[in-house]
Amino acid sequence: MNDVPKQPAAPDPANELASDSSPINPRDFRNALGTFATGVTIITAASPDGKPYGLTCNSFASVSLNPPLVLWSLVVYSSSLAVFQNASHFAVNVLGASQEALANKFAKSSDDKFVGVDWSPGLGNAPLLPGSVANFQCRSVNRYYGGDHVIFLGAVEAYSYNRNEPLLFARGTYGRFLAEGERSEADKS
Repeated sequence: MNDVPKQPAAPDPANELASDSSPINPRDFRNALGTFATGVTIITAASPDGKPYGLTCNSFASVSLNPPLVLWSLVVYSSSLAVFQNASHFAVNVLGASQEALANKFAKSSDDKFVGVDWSPGLGNAPLLPGSVANFQCRSVNRYYGGDHVIFLGAVEAYSYNRNEPLLFARGTYGRFLAEGERSEADKS
């Protein structure tokens, strides 16, 4: 006799979604995910010929303190996927509240997003953006395929940060953190 409960095998989520048989509406699911406020980052790397690449990303997360590991994900049809898959290092530049225009610039498709943008080379030549509230210089450790995204795992080899206000994103718009007791000008009237 076996006391282990029997459960039907769970469908493979990648196949379930790819076959359009999921009961979850993708647009509504995206709206629900948008209720989770995140920071805004620009992930950067350099191609083998040294050309800088970057993109706006809010899927950044910490994984482990010891060893220091972080992750982020990129859609599989991104034009810069090959650069990030082949780069030895990537940098996570956490944007400040005053960097909304930079976030928008790197969110759009462009042959050279770095035109007119100051940056300095970090580990593996991954660009570091001045004015960021933090940056994490990471050695690419592994990548995993999850549905329509590739998940990049990085070992943090260097980092820096300051006390400036971060740029936040929720429900499709940028914002800022209001500490307990802090009120916006609209709330004061």
